[in-house]
Amino acid sequence: MNANRIFLPAVILTSILAGPAFAQGGLPAKGIETLIGHVEPQADHGAMIDIRVLNTGATTVQAPVADMVEARIDRAGALGAGRTVTLRRDPATSSMLSIAPNSFATARYRLDADAFQDGAMLSIPGWGSQAVTLAAAPVPSTKAPATHAPDSMVASATGITDIPATPPPSDRSVGNAFLENLSAYEPIYAVYGPDTNSEARIQLSFKYQLFGSQVREGHRTLGDGLYFAYTQRMFWDLGANSSPFRNIDFQPEIFYTTPPKALSDKTTLSAQIGLRHESNGRDGDYSRSANMIYVAPMAAFSLGNDTRLTVAPRAWAYVGDLSDNPDIRHYRGNTGLFMEIGQENGLRLSSSSRFNIGSGKGSISADLSYPLRRLLGGGPDFYLFAQSFTGYGENLLDYNRRMTRLRIGVALVR
Repeated sequence: MNANRIFLPAVILTSILAGPAFAQGGLPAKGIETLIGHVEPQADHGAMIDIRVLNTGATTVQAPVADMVEARIDRAGALGAGRTVTLRRDPATSSMLSIAPNSFATARYRLDADAFQDGAMLSIPGWGSQAVTLAAAPVPSTKAPATHAPDSMVASATGITDIPATPPPSDRSVGNAFLENLSAYEPIYAVYGPDTNSEARIQLSFKYQLFGSQVREGHRTLGDGLYFAYTQRMFWDLGANSSPFRNIDFQPEIFYTTPPKALSDKTTLSAQIGLRHESNGRDGDYSRSANMIYVAPMAAFSLGNDTRLTVAPRAWAYVGDLSDNPDIRHYRGNTGLFMEIGQENGLRLSSSSRFNIGSGKGSISADLSYPLRRLLGGGPDFYLFAQSFTGYGENLLDYNRRMTRLRIGVALVR
């Protein structure tokens, strides 16, 4: 593999993504054209590709963007000795592009450096027999001349920057090859509301794709959608002596998410099924725990103007020992509904409910968020976050108590 950073000529990626290739990924073929706007080398010798999607039609189109595009790499003169590789959509690129007439939108795709071999043949078998030759373009040396700066200094787009040859001790990516499998799951926030016995609420959450490295290498298996997830909710009684955490709910789970299915250019379906454990880690009269098997069909709808609506009903069944809270089904029920509407970089409203039709008990919560830097004209990368709750069981300890809460704070993930 050439040690230089990889550039791909525009004609190569244009031939991959134009016409039937991008149309099959969800973009309408009529009135849509694609071209490469920019190739940006990355520090790991990979590249980010900006793909300009042009709308030459007379009406606005909503164009879904595929998460992954499979390609085939074959070494020149060695037919059958190749492998399947994957182009991956950058998380910063929306899965749905809204393109005005005679305008364009940009989609970014990630190309891993180890996926390309200089002089190899790249083809998309699912889209036809066409093959193109990859060409690696070397990047000029970034080392500054010895007469201007020491060898430890390299030139960057913003000037001379001191980059150590050895990664700093704070770089935890060294030796952790699977960090790319880690991503956000539930919202991550800290909110506060006075005059309650649990004034502050803090939530941390993540999910981990168990076979993520195989997905990135293009090896498709039934385990592609398998995840482990963990969520922790902390209820902090700041008004009490010594400000104790009144209750902490621990929620590990394992789940499977089906590949998304586009019904149209404005509607996408998927589903999730999983096993979740909830407990508060306490003993005696304050111990609470429950295990649930759940299924959640999900649908996303593009409403235009970068606005998306998500609807996800959920049903679950309790399994295992419920002796700590034998009547929890009476207050939480077996069904719920999640709904969310908002803009990718604007206002967003989310709501979640649980209900038992037989007992008439349940709960509903709502979260309202907005990027803080848009309010301040800059500043930290937080969301202003407001949260409300009314009903039974805001936490496991109080599963059979009715309460109403209103809190406000900040979120890292909404």
